[in-house]
Amino acid sequence: MSQTAVKASGVTDAPDAGRWKALVFIALAQLMVVLDATIVNIALPSAQQDLGISDGNRQWVVTAYALAFGGLLLFGGRIADLWGRKRTFVVGLAGFAAASALGGAATNEAMMFGSRALQGVFGALLAPAALSLLAVMFTDAKERAKAFGIYGAIAGGGGAVGLILGGFLTEYLNWRWTFFVNIPFAVVAAAGAYLVIREPKGGRNRSPLDVPGVILSTLGLVALVYGFTRAESEGWSDAVTVGMFVGSAVLLLAFVIVESKVKAPLLPLRVITERNRGGIYLSLGLAIIAMFGLFLFLTYYLQIVKGYTPVKTGFAFLPMIAGMITGSTQIGTRLMTRVAPRLLMGPGFLVAAVGMLLLTQLEVDTSYAAVLLPGMLLLGLGMGTAFMPAMSMATQGVEPRDSGVASAMVNTSQQVGGAIGTALLNTIAASATTSYIADHIGGAATRSQQQLVQLEGQVQGYTSAIWFAVGILVVAAVIALTFVNAGRPGGTAVTGSGAGETAEDELPVPVVAH
Repeated sequence: MSQTAVKASGVTDAPDAGRWKALVFIALAQLMVVLDATIVNIALPSAQQDLGISDGNRQWVVTAYALAFGGLLLFGGRIADLWGRKRTFVVGLAGFAAASALGGAATNEAMMFGSRALQGVFGALLAPAALSLLAVMFTDAKERAKAFGIYGAIAGGGGAVGLILGGFLTEYLNWRWTFFVNIPFAVVAAAGAYLVIREPKGGRNRSPLDVPGVILSTLGLVALVYGFTRAESEGWSDAVTVGMFVGSAVLLLAFVIVESKVKAPLLPLRVITERNRGGIYLSLGLAIIAMFGLFLFLTYYLQIVKGYTPVKTGFAFLPMIAGMITGSTQIGTRLMTRVAPRLLMGPGFLVAAVGMLLLTQLEVDTSYAAVLLPGMLLLGLGMGTAFMPAMSMATQGVEPRDSGVASAMVNTSQQVGGAIGTALLNTIAASATTSYIADHIGGAATRSQQQLVQLEGQVQGYTSAIWFAVGILVVAAVIALTFVNAGRPGGTAVTGSGAGETAEDELPVPVVAH
């Protein structure tokens, strides 16, 4: 597509002068959302004790957020397309800051759960708006690669930074600061976005809101996320768990049927049926399943088995962050415009699987330098390399009117992947631990021997689950290599939102090829 053709199509070839400044504020907001996902987990034991939350109810500090965020993402993406991405982004930031202030000031469990649900609601507005702003502001192939490299590094490494920050705040200040810390992030990002971001014109989708689609998708996703969350604590055969999965399947099937028939769907099926995007959503969701479980197990392993403090645990994750940043900003960004995306995603997931394979060798007395350090470096390097083209391709070539919903699908696959990963891998680990202890506890005569068997059982559980994570990453690599068949950006024309669209259905695609 030539520069002349771009002008003729109605898309300006003069990029927004403030786009790199805008990236700073978009990245800051993304960092805040990703940090919040891990930072609260570290503060949870202290908050539980202070607020008198029972063991049975403590999961709601995490679950209330996950349900609101995961359930409303598609709606949030559609709101961004309808209202305008800049406005949705600023409103999302302001609401997230207010909800964080409420959480930090919580005096009882109801106030805490309510604040977490509100954070989820505004996070569901903020996350798709941030990604779709990048999609419409960075249209040059090389610049887009750099912008998404930075965004991908933050999306991947921010969670581990949260472990360090959460450890410091909880250990040296107070758990309430894990909420209050969001406020300066949000204020700076909102003020910067308001002053700097200029959203390209003509990209809004002003069609009437698809109310049945909103209701069916929200209820279906909430049921799915809650089903996996409940399976972790109550088991997979629990009647309510099974009911949630069945209900979710029925609601999501009804959602797909409705979307194929209504004139202005919440999620145009062309967004997900396009081969490349479908492959990316699927492989990204699978990779997140593997990653989420690993974060959880390594945190427990380092703190319970190795006796690390929260701060030391956070620092132990630094090699993974370094690997992610290097993979995303150095390897991914440099090669994104030279090779096809699948040649970064497939090998990236395989390198991560090799890192994960090293971590299956964990034992009670495993050396950090010999096993954990190289395992985490490879894992970060592979994930960073794969995430960067995945984030970029998920919104590339999509019609401007669909960019919010396409961005929401990236976040939805990550959120659902996280819920599945935590529940599925936790169940596998718990089962392996119970089995190991039952087989070996009889031979432990003294109390110290019994404690050793307990620790060995926990490590056995972690490594059993990590083996599954290795397999999941290999499947993600296979999907990326077979489904994603787009050429390198700038090398071939990027397709529209989906196949089979008529000329009058298409809007200008903001992609400049060189």
